[in-house]
Amino acid sequence: MHETILWEIGGMTLHGKTLVMTWIVMAIIIAFVLLGARHLTSGKPGKMQNVLEWMVDFVRKLISDNMDYEKGKPLLGYLVTLILFVFVSNVFGLIPNFTFGLLHNVEFAKLNEIFHGAALMSPTADINTTMALALMTMGLVISMGIKHKGSHYFHHFLEPYKIFAVIHVIDLLSKPMTLAFRLFGNIYAGEVLIGVILMLPGWWVLGGILPDAIWLAFSIFIGAIQAFVFTVLTTAYVAQAVAED
Repeated sequence: MHETILWEIGGMTLHGKTLVMTWIVMAIIIAFVLLGARHLTSGKPGKMQNVLEWMVDFVRKLISDNMDYEKGKPLLGYLVTLILFVFVSNVFGLIPNFTFGLLHNVEFAKLNEIFHGAALMSPTADINTTMALALMTMGLVISMGIKHKGSHYFHHFLEPYKIFAVIHVIDLLSKPMTLAFRLFGNIYAGEVLIGVILMLPGWWVLGGILPDAIWLAFSIFIGAIQAFVFTVLTTAYVAQAVAED
């Protein structure tokens, strides 16, 4: 599997490969959105604008299905960005490495090692990425709860009885853990299996192209499902935090 490439910068240790792949994913998303919004019109929209509008409407419906839309409206931009980032990151590891040796001799920032291998790496196949996203979700949950309820938000830790505070704290800590490990586990396992499939002897000779294509399609489906689940759970957790009951 992907070797961990470490950068030592200012006394900090960073995962170089994860960062580079994350930056590429960010560039893809920015380019996609800019192209989709380049010729915005209220008339007959283009295909890219149609896709963007569908995504915004999809996330808007998620919010309205889980909470009062006026309360959840500030989340729209973040959740659209979140589902886009997680989905593109999930399927990024399925893309073949098209550098074709161009960077194999570039030792700067260990780019030769970062772009080594048959396929690129999904940023979400690194637990650090998924845990960061999960912690952002929990930070959003707590901040939204305080915004709408003030200090009363913390009273639910003592309900219905004070002894339940232990259970509520465990619940609060388990949410980012389950969010992070569910996403990481699914994407990392998919990349491991793709690596195993590509190493099988005689895979291409014995007509493995069709099964490989089916597995890649299934991996894209799993990537979409995991992006959806992560976004839905983020919405649901915020909805719980801002609910009046």
